[in-house]
Parts: sequence; structure tokens; C-alpha cells
Amino acid sequence: MGMSGFRRAGITLAAVAAIAGAAGCQSGSGGSGSSDGSSGSEGGKKAGAGVAAVSPIAALRTVDQQTDGAKSAKVDGTMMMGPTVSFTMNGALEWTDGVTGTVDMKYTGGTMADAMKKIGGDGTIKARYLSDAYYANMGDALAAQMGGKHWIRYGYEDLSKVMGAAGDVMKDQMQNTTPDKAVKALLASGDVKKVGEDDVRGVPTTHYSGTVDVAELTQKNSTLDAGQLQALKEQLTKAGITTEKVDIWVDKNDLLVKKTESGQLKTGAFNSTVFYSGYGTEVSAEAPPTADTIDFTKLIKQQAPAS
Repeated sequence: MGMSGFRRAGITLAAVAAIAGAAGCQSGSGGSGSSDGSSGSEGGKKAGAGVAAVSPIAALRTVDQQTDGAKSAKVDGTMMMGPTVSFTMNGALEWTDGVTGTVDMKYTGGTMADAMKKIGGDGTIKARYLSDAYYANMGDALAAQMGGKHWIRYGYEDLSKVMGAAGDVMKDQMQNTTPDKAVKALLASGDVKKVGEDDVRGVPTTHYSGTVDVAELTQKNSTLDAGQLQALKEQLTKAGITTEKVDIWVDKNDLLVKKTESGQLKTGAFNSTVFYSGYGTEVSAEAPPTADTIDFTKLIKQQAPAS
């Protein structure tokens, strides 16, 4: 692989990692269960049980408030996005003002993992999320092709300007995706069921499940205003999602402990599982040294003649 091809691969790999790591704030892998608990809004109406219809919605409103208010947590999990990538992730994120934090990702399969091997990487990417940019370190192999610089900087404003619609998706994911987004989606779906009680890593939890149909999201049962609902629809639509199954597990403090999501993207099926712990944990994320950083816009210009 020539140097320009090497750089293109590095830019793409780090970009996909950026979305994947931030999406970890909002995703999970096909958790399921029978609907033996009290049903959601539609099911409750059919049964004529007013209390049963309101209960899951009321519970999730509290979960939304508590999780959003916690402002930070430790996260770990797995994600698969069609034939493109599968990976594991581990880190700590804060969502006081957008998403900030540090996450280590390990590519375990897909075309991105294959590309990583071709450029000499071991599949590991270290990511840092700041309020204005995302940084990715893919190791010594890529650094050797970038003048010894280990970190690629992706300025959020530059993403939209340089990468168009794809950049808009990345910018939106990394600035606006928080753990309670899945809860908001369930609230707006009108399809929420209390599945039952489960043990998640030794923590007693209540399991809720639902299917989110982007075209049918409604303000009727949620606390979302018109602007929030429209933003949620746009975020899911930009990612190529029309419907997705969402399962969440909540502890006695009304905090998210586990979240799974599965559905279809434009590139194929996706599923992910994310665990949350240590709410309120201190998160530290700083920009890497300037001398060890190169901007992705500069890399694009360097490889442009070979495009």
C-alpha cells in the first residue's frame, strides 16, 4: 500500500472509530425477553388498563432524568456494524456539555479490522473526545507514515465542511449522543414493555423493551418537545436507521445499567451491547501534544492528488 493509500485507510479507520465510540453512549446487542411484564402505551390501551399503560412510561421518564443528570459514567461493551466493523470498547465519558472522555477500542472483525492489519496496526485505537474535536491514536504503524505523529485530530466544524453528509452524521453523533438518548427514543416510540426483573453483573435490575419506528415517533407519551423529537428523528435518519429494537436494564436508583440495540443501517445489520457503571466518575480528557498531532484536513490535502 502506498503512502497516500495508507493515509486514506488511516483517516477512514479513525473516522469510523469516532462514530462507533460515541455511539457507544447510545447503543447495545439484541437483548430480548418475553413481554410478560406490564405492556406499553398501545398494549395498555387494548387491555383497557390505564395504570398498566402509564407505568413503563412513567418509569422511563424518571430513568431519563436520572441518567441525564448523572453527567458521567464508565462504559464498556461491543458493537457490530454490518460487514464494516466489529469492536470492543472500554472507557469513561461525560455528557455535561456534549460528549467528552476517553475510550479504548479494539477492532475484532470486519473490513476495518482487515484494513488495520494491512497498515500494520494491531486493531487498537485510543480515542479522546473533547468539546470541539475528536482525537484518534492508531499506534506506531500509522504514526510512521505521518511524520512520527500519533494523533489525528477531527475538528467537528471541519467534518461537516470537508465530508458533507457523512461529516454531519459524525459531528452530530459525537456532540449530541448521550446514554439517555435510547431512553428518549423508547419514550417517543409509544411501544414500551416492562419485561421483568434481571440480574446484570450482580446488580438487580428492571428490564424494559420496545421497538423504535422513526416514522412513528410521537410526543404523546414522552417528555420531548417538538425540537427534541425532530432532533432525535434526524439523528436516527442520518445514521440510516428506520426501525430498531431497544432493551434497557435499570437499577434501583433509576440509572441505566445495560443497553442493547439492534436494527438495520444503510450498510447492513447492527447490534451493540453497552454496560454503564460508576456514575458520577471523574472524567479527564485533554488534547494530545500539538507536536504529536496532525489535523485530518491536512492529511486529506496530502493524499488528494492520488484520489
